[in-house]
Amino acid sequence: MRSPLGQINLDNYKPLRELVFEVLREAIITGKLRPGERLMEVQLAEELGVSRTPVREAIRKLELEGLVLMIPRRGAYVAEISMKDIADVFEIRAALEGLAAQLAAERCTPEEIENLERSLVQINVSAERGDIHAGIEYDTTFHDQLVAASHNNRLIQMVANLREQVQRFRSTSLAHPGRMKVAWEEHKKIVEAIAQGDGELARQLAHEHIANAEKSLMDAIRESRETK
Repeated sequence: MRSPLGQINLDNYKPLRELVFEVLREAIITGKLRPGERLMEVQLAEELGVSRTPVREAIRKLELEGLVLMIPRRGAYVAEISMKDIADVFEIRAALEGLAAQLAAERCTPEEIENLERSLVQINVSAERGDIHAGIEYDTTFHDQLVAASHNNRLIQMVANLREQVQRFRSTSLAHPGRMKVAWEEHKKIVEAIAQGDGELARQLAHEHIANAEKSLMDAIRESRETK
């Protein structure tokens, strides 16, 4: 049984349907609402402290984004993640972040390297504590910093377009036993290559890191399906 989503902050200026949409989307992306889970309008409305109408509208919008699947006479479900979807996203991500790491080695500032190293410390602390939630947050920050250090605005925007899909995968991958500590070690090598100005090595290490993250995710999904 998952924990409730919690009440919505009604002090926010956004329309209620948008607030509900953002909460549900975040829950799906972070894995709180898991693939295949049925979305019951009444239950979700009670958890969020709203009526069924904004929940219904949010679910329809989530369907348009491909995060929710509507099945006739059965209802709404969190869309399953296919292995092909994963492979496609990680193939693009490996190419883009590999290039970002290469460019970062050529263009990053001392301050940007310091920020990456600070994120490394935070990721390591999270791994030592077994704090998956914090680990995901700092891992996200690390990758954002890495891409920003490329100083290529078009590349930064292309990676941003993948953000929600990547976030949905990140929580499952990092939650796999031992993955967060290994990810920290891979991050550390990437930062060392960038600090040394070795663009080709940084690209190679970033590409390998994404490939390993994909494998970890695939393993976690297979294990989850085998236990059902």
